[in-house]
Amino acid sequence: MKKATRQAYGEALAKLGQKNNDVVVLDADLSKSTKTAIFQKEFPERHINIGISEADLMGTAAGFATTGKIAFASTFAVFAAGRAFEQIRNTVAYANLNVKICATHAGITVGEDGGSHQSIEDVSLMRSIPGMTVLSPADATEAEKMVFAAAEHNGPVYIRFGRLNTPVLFDESYEFKIGEANTLKDGNDVAIMATGMLVAEAVEAAKKLEEEGISARVINVGTIKPLDKDTILKAAKETKFIVTAEEHSIIGGLGSAVSEYLSETYPTKVIKIGINDQFGQSGDGAELMKFYGLSAENIVEKIKNNI
Repeated sequence: MKKATRQAYGEALAKLGQKNNDVVVLDADLSKSTKTAIFQKEFPERHINIGISEADLMGTAAGFATTGKIAFASTFAVFAAGRAFEQIRNTVAYANLNVKICATHAGITVGEDGGSHQSIEDVSLMRSIPGMTVLSPADATEAEKMVFAAAEHNGPVYIRFGRLNTPVLFDESYEFKIGEANTLKDGNDVAIMATGMLVAEAVEAAKKLEEEGISARVINVGTIKPLDKDTILKAAKETKFIVTAEEHSIIGGLGSAVSEYLSETYPTKVIKIGINDQFGQSGDGAELMKFYGLSAENIVEKIKNNI
């Protein structure tokens, strides 16, 4: 089964709205694409279309938060993290307001929209903001659970969602907690730390490696900030090296976060799989994954070359 995390986001909002009357949702004229239209249909009085004005989107969300509301602000990742960065930094985060920035269409799998719309810098931007929590779901199940966790968390949260339909890895029994990574498979030769849609690729890569006698640990890093330092340190001590995998630039993303921590704590070889300091281009999302080396096959190749 495959399902886009943006679809799960829209459905989760509607469920959350039924349970919590303080939830308000704001969008920048993209509700059909971000899937907040699902919430809008059920709670039109609590859904506000700000229009194509992302700075106003974040400022208005901040205003709602000052009145005790839990504000979910949505637009495409390239506009949320990029165009509205100053408002997120100075209006939302500086005041530690309860705004949840839920950005869809992140990464190169936006596909045909091309490099201008493929946000590969958003995690880097958001995790650099003091006090910001940064989440990236592996599948639709985790996406829904992240929405509910974000609503319960006091303070600003950034969640990145994708456009592409991706494998559903978890069932409803899966538990998500902010700040905790999940070890999906144990192994002692190498640890693959993946986030977002690269988790499915990491799981597939581990299966292929197992067939060749290489034992790979797979860790789903749903929370990029704050990092689960205990799980990362344990993996570094118990395996030969670390591989990080993300649909994001290798500059400033998960790979950087893991490297920064380990370099000061337990110096370990970290191989970063992601976008290598270049923009994306227009194309089919799945094909772009292969073109930019984000497939299970590429993870396998990188590990075999360094084992």
